[in-house]
Amino acid sequence: MPDAEELISDALAAARGTDVRLAERQLDRLMIGTGAAESAAAVDAALLRRLARGVGRLTSRGWQPVDLVRLATRRLGARSAGLVADALAAHRRDLAGPVPPWWDDQLRDLDARVWWDGDGGHLAARSARAGWDRFTALRAAVDALALVEGLPPIAVLRPPPGATGAGAARGASTGGSRMLDRVRALLAKAESTTYPAEAEALTGKAQELIARHSIDQALLAGVAERADQPGGVRLDTDPPYAGAKALLVQEVAAANRCEAVWSDDLGFTTVLGWPADLEAVELLYTSLLVQATAAMLRGRGERRARGAGRRTRDYDESFLNAFALRIGERLRAATEDADRRAAAETGPERLLPVLASRAEAVRERLDTLFPGVTRARLTVRDADGWSSGTSAADRATLGPAPAPERQVRGRR
Repeated sequence: MPDAEELISDALAAARGTDVRLAERQLDRLMIGTGAAESAAAVDAALLRRLARGVGRLTSRGWQPVDLVRLATRRLGARSAGLVADALAAHRRDLAGPVPPWWDDQLRDLDARVWWDGDGGHLAARSARAGWDRFTALRAAVDALALVEGLPPIAVLRPPPGATGAGAARGASTGGSRMLDRVRALLAKAESTTYPAEAEALTGKAQELIARHSIDQALLAGVAERADQPGGVRLDTDPPYAGAKALLVQEVAAANRCEAVWSDDLGFTTVLGWPADLEAVELLYTSLLVQATAAMLRGRGERRARGAGRRTRDYDESFLNAFALRIGERLRAATEDADRRAAAETGPERLLPVLASRAEAVRERLDTLFPGVTRARLTVRDADGWSSGTSAADRATLGPAPAPERQVRGRR
């Protein structure tokens, strides 16, 4: 009789192929097992070991725990993604060397921990949680393994466990500062108000505070040294309207001295920058996506009330693209205004070299991690959606201006 590893390899190869009947037969063989006593336990332990090895290999290829669970949830569903979280927990349990604090923080946020009694009983315990029968559980485990072992390398944003410098954090945390607490409060009000002009004004004030904080952090750090490297985060840009979400990330990033690259096939956008700027991008993107979605739904309702056409998807996408571009203009204007005031206060000979040095460091990081980045041209399919989206992002200004043609970076 074949051993557990051989049965798993056969089932995995069949799952990757196009012969559905063969895949079903190999899952049947996996159910039967090795023919030995405790065969199911041996298969389950071997599946977990192989999953843990798979996620372990991905850690050195740029994948962080949150990235893996997010993608598994997107492609396999939330219940199957639990198997990937369990594999991460098993991998962490078996690590002998030091683990950076941020890694454990991500695992804790994902609730990725060893909660089962013995690896041989893992899949049965997971099945009880998910409401699976044995065949469904094996199919889910094989699908999770196929995903984990088939993922490509991505940019390494932080040294993974076991790597040189793995204990280093992304940078000094700014999350507890009073300024960022004020920004969060402003954005929360912007999301909850039913008055678009008020939302715009609150968001603009938040960007002013963020821009000034970024300048203060830059002056405190001084000119970037060669040993200093900007960090990075990955933000969700899942369907629907993934391109419009990626554009919004890029516009927010550009206004906050960051660079952004969209990996459309993997459902995220990578943002590169200095710690305070990255935190600002995360806060603003999350809030603006809520605001844009609410404005889009209101615009869609108004459009239907006028008896306009039913091409909702084209309208929504054009609306969100226009919203992103005009919001980007407003955010950059707020940043430029903060730069001018700061230069007047501190002297341009002190501020400008610092900002230029740090901007150059971010661009160098971009070129290192994404040497083959390409650009995708924006296409507008619904003029009404474009007009409504621009208006939604511009109601607090004195007069509209034509939206410029901009481009979205995409991954090669």
